[in-house]
Amino acid sequence: MTSQAPTIFSLQAPKDVSLTEIEAELNQIWQSYGITGEDGGLPAATRATTFTLVVYEPEETQYLLAALGFYNGPIDGILGPQTQTALREVQKKYGLPDTGVATPETLAILREEYVKRQRNAATGDKAGSDLSYSLDATSPRIADEIAIRNPCRIIALCPVVGEDEGVKVQVSAYCPIQKQSSSTLICCEYITLSGTATALERVGGMIPALLIGGLPKFLWWKATPDPNNAVFKRLAAVCNNVIVDSCNFNKPDTDLLSLQQLAETGVPLADLNWRRLAAWQELTAEAYDSPHRRANLKEVDRVTIDYEKGNPAQALLYLGWLASRLEWLPVAYEKESGDYDIIKVRLLAQDQRQIEAELAGVPVADVGEIAGDLIALRLSSTNPQADCGTVICTETGGCMRMETHGGAQSAGLFQQVSSLSEQKAEALLSQQVQRWGHEALFEDSLGITAKILKLQTDA
Repeated sequence: MTSQAPTIFSLQAPKDVSLTEIEAELNQIWQSYGITGEDGGLPAATRATTFTLVVYEPEETQYLLAALGFYNGPIDGILGPQTQTALREVQKKYGLPDTGVATPETLAILREEYVKRQRNAATGDKAGSDLSYSLDATSPRIADEIAIRNPCRIIALCPVVGEDEGVKVQVSAYCPIQKQSSSTLICCEYITLSGTATALERVGGMIPALLIGGLPKFLWWKATPDPNNAVFKRLAAVCNNVIVDSCNFNKPDTDLLSLQQLAETGVPLADLNWRRLAAWQELTAEAYDSPHRRANLKEVDRVTIDYEKGNPAQALLYLGWLASRLEWLPVAYEKESGDYDIIKVRLLAQDQRQIEAELAGVPVADVGEIAGDLIALRLSSTNPQADCGTVICTETGGCMRMETHGGAQSAGLFQQVSSLSEQKAEALLSQQVQRWGHEALFEDSLGITAKILKLQTDA
């Protein structure tokens, strides 16, 4: 059951301050602002005392350009040649002055087109099916699910493309009001820093001082992961966990490889998209619980995975997890695009058996909120005597498609993944901040996924 978001009480609406006034202004909020309802009975407010969450937001201009098909580079807030070329293309198409800069007129056109595509997507038009991010970076909704459970401090870094005019700073405080009785309101503090990537890098040395000392520190990096980004490196060095969501990767193949680079340097990573695979992993393991089925698991040599066309990250991570558990080594990679995006991977088992895996990006009319969600998967064998066939799917149609794939062996076991109500990043993030440090299973799976993707670059 999905919990309804609580009402948010604004203890302090966003207020512009200077960099040196941040702590003093936050202290002033708690000293000067009492919360009293009409009956004088609203509880007192409790400020952040549990952890700090640094949120590096996607850069709006680049994300708009990417979503509308004008840009295929990193989402980093840097006005590089690719971004300038994309902006000029937009300006030429819509009859705007050819500046190569994100002018207010250009942004207005991009936002209008984005909203139009969203409406088309909602009515089943495939033209809007690749739009999967939110433009509302300043809303307190990021903290809603977290603040229900823990008061915290959130530092939002918002890169913008354009002229370097320094860093704008705002502070605010929000409290979700619970229906159940409580002696205190649990409140989040917000510190928002916005400016060009260069400007944010310039003040990067001040950000660690804003983290609450002696408490866990998390970095939610919502942009393209970049091991060479100066702000990223500075924050990753002082945070207990770096959190990403690969469903929003603009270029999943290269971004997953960048993620593996970070893991190799010892950065403690978490991927919210990996959490969405938990039900699939559990049902797969459950399918081979019985001794007889477990003995036949070694006969699996065919893997078929269907996912919603657009982002193969979930499918690749699932294959990486399966291969890491069964000690399969990827040896060949092939990719073809069309109505279906097909990735074919050949792997070798420890006994040199060949395993063929096919990942299919399937066009669907009803696109969900999460780009690239798994639809169905099938594990089978070319040995007709092996009792290892398994089909797991989200809907009957998915299972039916898997059944028509053919093969020497029929699926011996059908399982269905229940609809997951807690797929949204905010809900998964509220769970993720309960743990931190290295996660061996994810890192092992990501390592195999990276080996698969490197076969493509080495080819």
